[in-house]
Amino acid sequence: MISKASLLESIESGLGASLGKTVDLQWVRDLSGGDINQAALIESGNNKWFVKYRNDAPRGIFEAEALALAEMSAAHCIRVPAAVGWGENNNTAWLVLEYLELTSSGPGSLLGEQLAALHNVTNDSFGWSQNNYIGITPQLNQRSDNWVEFWRDCRLEPQFNMAKAAGYRSRLIDRGERLLASLDQLMQDHEPAASLLHGDLWAGNKAYTPAGQPVIFDPASYYGDRETDIAMTELFGGFDAEFYAAYQAHSPLPDSYRLRRNLYKLYHVLNHLNLFGASYLSRSENIIDGLLAHIQ
Repeated sequence: MISKASLLESIESGLGASLGKTVDLQWVRDLSGGDINQAALIESGNNKWFVKYRNDAPRGIFEAEALALAEMSAAHCIRVPAAVGWGENNNTAWLVLEYLELTSSGPGSLLGEQLAALHNVTNDSFGWSQNNYIGITPQLNQRSDNWVEFWRDCRLEPQFNMAKAAGYRSRLIDRGERLLASLDQLMQDHEPAASLLHGDLWAGNKAYTPAGQPVIFDPASYYGDRETDIAMTELFGGFDAEFYAAYQAHSPLPDSYRLRRNLYKLYHVLNHLNLFGASYLSRSENIIDGLLAHIQ
């Protein structure tokens, strides 16, 4: 494990190259970094930055995150922290972001309105310019013109393969294979636009500035069905009624979303199963059983 002193030296070198000037960093304090990464507040003179870092990090994980933040920022729809620099040292990867004073509460209606605007940014195909990560799980983003194929081949099937490799019992895998074979029927000719997505929009990845401006961060972005972001907001809660009302007012969801949302939630529950263990097994199986009940 890299020491804080060595990590600071690596960040100083990387930021110096990014900013075109020498920086002398101080480690101010450790911050909460969530379940996946560690985080800290660092500063140089009057400049403060948020740094997240991880030992034994998958290659390119923070570069992909920085590119996603840049793409969302360029859309001018919703605030995201600016990526200042990223790098690696002795198998420890780091990402430096602008430091924002944030609070957990704010106007959900504005968040719903701005998320709808982000989803109106579209592409001519599903996927993204490169693969990235959901947590530390590799996320495939191969370009596709067919949403059902993309969701099967790049989202659900890799998660089932990881679960099988981890030794989860056949009920999950067998019924999962039946589900994959039935996606066309479940989608019911659903042909969504390829919207710019946050990709991992749970309550822990949104906040507000003291002035009430929504901020989203820790993305796993790609172009896909906007309903996947909304389904993720419903998975663990934390989004108020005003958020959903504002989103619906600007970009109404079709009635058929009520069926697809569990199909989209399943991806994240399977990912939690693969990341955090068997406590998510029964929830995965229950979602699959509910979806298969709609198969004729």
